[in-house]
Amino acid sequence: MKQLYLLLFVFSALLSPCTAPAENIKTPKKMEQQKPSNPYYSRTDTAKLNLPDAVWKKVLSPEVYAVARKKETESAFSGRFWDYTGKGTYYCAACGNALFRSDAKFASTCGWPSFFEEVRKGSVMYLPDRSYGMVRTEALCGRCGAHLGHLFDDGPPPTGKRFCMNSIVLDFVPDRQEAKKAQ
Repeated sequence: MKQLYLLLFVFSALLSPCTAPAENIKTPKKMEQQKPSNPYYSRTDTAKLNLPDAVWKKVLSPEVYAVARKKETESAFSGRFWDYTGKGTYYCAACGNALFRSDAKFASTCGWPSFFEEVRKGSVMYLPDRSYGMVRTEALCGRCGAHLGHLFDDGPPPTGKRFCMNSIVLDFVPDRQEAKKAQ
């Protein structure tokens, strides 16, 4: 019996250097830039996407699809980013388009993540929205047309704008320095 335990001990000692905890395994850059279930997701490609709704329904989670394609809204104060303060970049959860930098995010009492400017001209598109008896400006992803939220004229300087976004349609990637601090 002692020989069996000794054999198991030696065998496990030989295998242990070959395995590593999941948090220590580095994800290849290519995988960080894409989502396996969504071949249209890219944080580097800025080409416009014009896909039928049926395709989006297949590649997006039901929650992201409901907001991004059906223009639903998550409940206030329920999204993971409404009060998040990490440093980095926010991307469209549907296609990976860069949308906002964390240094343009500000504390708002509306219950949704709020930004005063987009990351670059054209990263967000705008359409008039007269739904629910209100006059608003809808904010859409400039690459794939996903519904992100709404734009209001009650934000802080320097723009006076408030991009009121749904967390569910945002992906966040921390800056390298911020990611190192977390480790």
